[in-house]
Amino acid sequence: MQDYPYREDKEELKELLKQYTNLRSGKSHSFLEEEAFEKIIDHFDDEDDLAQALEAAETGLDYFPYSSQLLIKKADLLIATRRYNDALTTLEQASLYDSTDINLYILKTDAYLALDQQLKAVEILEEALLLFDGEERIDLLFELADVYDDYEEFDKVFDCLKLILEQEPTNEEALYKICFWTDFTGRNEESIRLHQKIIEDYPYNELAWFNLAASYQGLKLYEKAIDAYQYAVVIDEKFDYAYRNMGDAYIRMRKYKEAIEALEKVLELTRPEEVIYEAIGHCYHRLGKFAQARFNYRKASHMNPQDSKLNYKIALTYINEEQWESAIKQLEIAMRAQRNAPEYNMAMGECAMQLGNFKEAIQCFSIAVRSRPRNVAARDALVCCLYKAGYFEEAGVQCLDALKATENKPLFYFLYSAALFSMGKPKEALLQLEHGLTKAPKLVKKLIELNPSILQNSQVVDMLARYKKGRKLG
Repeated sequence: MQDYPYREDKEELKELLKQYTNLRSGKSHSFLEEEAFEKIIDHFDDEDDLAQALEAAETGLDYFPYSSQLLIKKADLLIATRRYNDALTTLEQASLYDSTDINLYILKTDAYLALDQQLKAVEILEEALLLFDGEERIDLLFELADVYDDYEEFDKVFDCLKLILEQEPTNEEALYKICFWTDFTGRNEESIRLHQKIIEDYPYNELAWFNLAASYQGLKLYEKAIDAYQYAVVIDEKFDYAYRNMGDAYIRMRKYKEAIEALEKVLELTRPEEVIYEAIGHCYHRLGKFAQARFNYRKASHMNPQDSKLNYKIALTYINEEQWESAIKQLEIAMRAQRNAPEYNMAMGECAMQLGNFKEAIQCFSIAVRSRPRNVAARDALVCCLYKAGYFEEAGVQCLDALKATENKPLFYFLYSAALFSMGKPKEALLQLEHGLTKAPKLVKKLIELNPSILQNSQVVDMLARYKKGRKLG
């Protein structure tokens, strides 16, 4: 029974096309109404036969020259075939017969945009906004928002969506779009006020709660964001994006257990994604549960084997457990993709140094220093490795280079002092130690870690005692 209307429509269209063909060929035919021409035009348009559709429109206008509907359909087809000026002329003609059809303004906008006349398109739509209300005004505001987007007037896109929601607070398309544009324009405070008003009138609208939460999140008000996300998922328990964003907010607050719970809910509700497994891995990593962190990083890596960063993160879990060989295997995979990545070389250098492979470690730390010459951690690692390997003179040279590159970071006075002591230059070593103590006395622990026997040197002990009286060494 349900198929009958469709069959009847199909039969009617078949008959209309037959009569139209007879008309075009000069054979006898039934009289075709204006509405019949509209259906014939739509049929050819649906078939992507724009030439036939345009021909049908012009034929219809021969019989109904004052039909605004046929003129509008013709203009639409002219735009589709890139005859924009002809379309505008046709639309002007149509407006003489009926200026109240919203399609006139929308098609004029499309034509002006295609001609790269954005200001004219905006003018047309702003004029139309004064003439229409209700659903038609909302349609025009969406069109205007798209024009402003093309024109890169992004704050005005937000303004259009705000006007739509003030008129129709539960409009789903506007609620979805304004969330993106709030984040893009940073207008979080306005968004909060707008969505609080919507929630007052529509307390069970999960999108309004979600947008409110996202705006709080944009202001780094993570607790308020989480509260609002909780309302969204109570209303719609399958709202996976709310759980996803909630997980991010918990991570920002360093509440890793709660973040894992929220992110695992995302995996239940939607197709697994690499980024979710990676985030869960990060949470377990932060909690010191390295095996579980690896498990999730590996899942992410299986989904995206090209992402070398995931192999690096797996390696870090092994480094935390002092499983140097296992870490090296993962770093080797990562470094196939990015041989000179400074963080990969830092990690590989640490593993090599721990295994006593100092030459390889020095090479890795040197690559990290070349990549980031002002990075304190890379310089520190290289100097300490050279020192542990017994290359004291080179360690001293690198300290001087580091002081120059890092604008005299105090750490390198202490490291230079350690190198000078080991080179048998105690006077110079004490001078560098004093420089360090003057600038950052707490960093003396770095010297002691590198050379604990230094505390048996009476001159060093006396100097530390003097600074301890005057300042806290920590």
